[in-house]
Amino acid sequence: MKAKYENKSAKERIDTQTTQSNFKGMLGWYERILRKFQILGTLIALLPMYAVGVVCFAVAFTPGALVFQWGYPFTQSWSPVGQAFGLALLVSTAYALFGFTLILVSPTLNFLFRTSPKPWRGPYFSLQTIAWGIHNVFAYLPRYTFLEFLTPTPFNILFYRLMGMKIGKGVQLNTTNVSDPALIEIEDYATIGGSATIVAHYGQSGYLVLAPVKIGKGVTVGLRATVMGGVEIGEYAKILPNSLLLPKTVVPPGETWGGVPAQKMDLSQHSRSQRELRKRVQRTTRSPSGSKMKSDQKPKKA
Repeated sequence: MKAKYENKSAKERIDTQTTQSNFKGMLGWYERILRKFQILGTLIALLPMYAVGVVCFAVAFTPGALVFQWGYPFTQSWSPVGQAFGLALLVSTAYALFGFTLILVSPTLNFLFRTSPKPWRGPYFSLQTIAWGIHNVFAYLPRYTFLEFLTPTPFNILFYRLMGMKIGKGVQLNTTNVSDPALIEIEDYATIGGSATIVAHYGQSGYLVLAPVKIGKGVTVGLRATVMGGVEIGEYAKILPNSLLLPKTVVPPGETWGGVPAQKMDLSQHSRSQRELRKRVQRTTRSPSGSKMKSDQKPKKA
């Protein structure tokens, strides 16, 4: 499925409630149904997503099914405990084969269906959103079944590169909370912390907006931080844990940002506060006469 992603000018107002279509022929007919009969159109739109998901799973399960089919007869003459262990071993092996096969099959089908999205802004009920949704189906199938076991390793880097994400050398990607990989660029030696979220889309005023995310060289994105569509992070910048970068945020090189929503942080002031706090703690541990109390000093008898 190949859809044309023609991005409208940001200044041009789009009617998000329109029931018309700019496509011609069957595509235009389908999009008009999608917009006019939204429930029916949504059900129709979900059918290709589930169909490609079923096909993707079936292809990925095939090597494991072959191993199970080959090994099952050997377990029939074993004791009950041995037979149970043999079946468990076959199932586990089949699952491992399924996972490694899936991280290759999903990108292959994504390439064949040409569903990698491009920057776009328009109504939710559009043909572009179907292609975008199928692209994320191919990204989510490994994410929710096996990719966690390969994160962070070169295998999850390989998967996202095959899905169209631009990833430089030396990148540490310790998360699977990634949507729209074809719209994300991570430059050399960047570090993405555990459970961080990177999405290259957002909804606003009835629009679905697909906007690229660029993470510069040497950037550190902290634990559970969230990076939304249209964000640009300059080289060697730092995003503190649990922070939220709102859409279209631009972080200059070398700066440290944090908070919800994220803003520039003055770490020098934080350091001064920490030094003052340590001094206060030290003063409270001193005796009234000003000398430090010794832990082994025994009180004098009266």
